[in-house]
Amino acid sequence: MLGSRAFGSISRTDRLRLILAAASWGTGTAVSKHAVNEIPPLLLLAIQLTSSLVLLAIVMRAAGLPLRGSPPTLARLGVLNPGIAYALGLAGLTYITASLSVLLWAVEPIFILFAAALVLGESIGAGIIGLSVVAAGGMGLVVLGPGIGGDWPGIVLTLVGVGFCAAYTVIARRSVAGAASTAQVVLAQQWYALAILIPVLAVAFAAGGLGPIAPSPGGLLSAIASGILYYSAAYWFYLGALRSVPASIAAASFYLIPVFGLAASALLLGERLQTYQWLGVGVVVIAVALIVRPQAGVRRASPEPA
Repeated sequence: MLGSRAFGSISRTDRLRLILAAASWGTGTAVSKHAVNEIPPLLLLAIQLTSSLVLLAIVMRAAGLPLRGSPPTLARLGVLNPGIAYALGLAGLTYITASLSVLLWAVEPIFILFAAALVLGESIGAGIIGLSVVAAGGMGLVVLGPGIGGDWPGIVLTLVGVGFCAAYTVIARRSVAGAASTAQVVLAQQWYALAILIPVLAVAFAAGGLGPIAPSPGGLLSAIASGILYYSAAYWFYLGALRSVPASIAAASFYLIPVFGLAASALLLGERLQTYQWLGVGVVVIAVALIVRPQAGVRRASPEPA
């Protein structure tokens, strides 16, 4: 028998986790833009992952949690995300503004909706499809404006990274509920990502592909801070919620990422939107509010794992 579940019906704790994950990703993008102006993308990713791993290990030790214990399948997903996905995202960020980056990443919920239907059996109603199109149109108003810019290689690299992240959510949703600890999963995935990145970084360095590296103290601090936001905080909150929230519903929270990202970009980087672009943001917010209401038509074809 088909059941329904919407954002408004999940627990307050999971709702808060999804909001905090969106805030961490959105703000982390703006902070990363400062860092990527001074540090090559591959090296920046290595610094970010290292910063995240150090903080996670300290927090887990303080809490008495063992560092090992993640199921191997979940751990290896770190190669996909944050490994490949965010390497592509950071490379794309060298060509585009932080505001455009967070808006491109906001199409991820649409990718996840259809992937969840195909892979997880989550039945998506016509209402959700229509509202997703409306949300995409609202983002179009913002992306096409003069306040947000970038070159096509950055757009392509970012969208490919978005695709990898969407695949990650759908695969992780299948098995994360069975993991003993969310923290162990986050730590293991990021170890895998860093392990794959290190030899690639070594080859790039030997070939002279990294170029001159002389980050300012502010650039290095931005790299460390963005790693803590983007990886430690965001993944801990998101995977914690994904234990009990369907992928298609958790994905709707991603539309909050541009809200936080645009606010952080305006505050930290001085990026500005035109009035009609804010209208586009408003269209997105309204569409998402309708998507996540109980009547939006998202159903699961099978019970959620305990």
